[in-house]
Amino acid sequence: MSEPLIQIGKGPAGRLDPTVPRQPRPDWLKIRLATPEQYHTVRRLVDKLDLNTVCAEARCPNIYECWGEHGTATFMILGEICTRRCGFCAVKTGRPNPGVDEAEPEHVAQAVETMGLKHAVITSVDRDDLRDGGARHWANVIEAIHRRSPEAAVEVLTPDFRGVDDALDIVLSAKPEIFSHNVETVERMYRKARPGSRYRRTLDLLTDASERREDGRFVGRVKTGIMLGIGETVEEIHQVLRDIRGAGVEIVTMGQYLQPTTQHLPVDRWVHPDEFAQHKEFALSLGFAHCESGPLVRSSYHAHEHVPAKAEPSASSPPGVPDTSVEMVNSTTL
Repeated sequence: MSEPLIQIGKGPAGRLDPTVPRQPRPDWLKIRLATPEQYHTVRRLVDKLDLNTVCAEARCPNIYECWGEHGTATFMILGEICTRRCGFCAVKTGRPNPGVDEAEPEHVAQAVETMGLKHAVITSVDRDDLRDGGARHWANVIEAIHRRSPEAAVEVLTPDFRGVDDALDIVLSAKPEIFSHNVETVERMYRKARPGSRYRRTLDLLTDASERREDGRFVGRVKTGIMLGIGETVEEIHQVLRDIRGAGVEIVTMGQYLQPTTQHLPVDRWVHPDEFAQHKEFALSLGFAHCESGPLVRSSYHAHEHVPAKAEPSASSPPGVPDTSVEMVNSTTL
């Protein structure tokens, strides 16, 4: 590992006094709650295969839509305990059980096959306790899905692997159709929001993935996500969009930060839908192939609507390519 394990058992700066009330949500963030039979079908499958979903672990606001209406879920691999404690994330933190679940790749692949998915999104906790950051396990999951569902596109939303040598190449060697790593917020907010991560390391990882796409080592697309309302300015939002486009990112998502509990960073402001529309217009002017921008957008929200089921190798692939895939909606930290 290139850096020592940190942030275990330590809360990041900026956590709230739990006695301070949270801001009420505006009308545009209110969602319809429904649990039809399809919702319970997905839950039973997840429980049967002993899988973790980021939908539940990260308290995604879209869980009722995805599980109840679309019959989809995002799988979170490498356990349910993260070795970092980001100020915005609801996933459990601490010391994970040693090693990995060797049966997990086949269990995830079985779920994808059973659900008949054509576009599967996989994410994970950070596993800084593992020598390769979990990269080999990531590759095993991708390969298992491709074996059982060869027509399914696999979108991976990975951690930064703490800069471990060869981790990216191990993941990309399994040939995911989409590689995604979230920048999450603007550079100034990293110390408060992502104390175990580095802004430049995130940009370096995205750049490395883009370079491998350009030289043919990776035949896929590169994607990232940003959350708004955590304390950034409009100019900082524009700068991070310039930075990630400069890193070769083709697809970007932007959504409203929602405080999971009073122990997490407070919401600085509620970003109006009109402002999200303006940020989308700016992003597209920079040359992004696609930008999904709105209050309830999450990292892979409606991914099937803007990512081909089998991605094209070139960064110049036209946006809006028709697709019949079924998405797995994700909300790890965005």
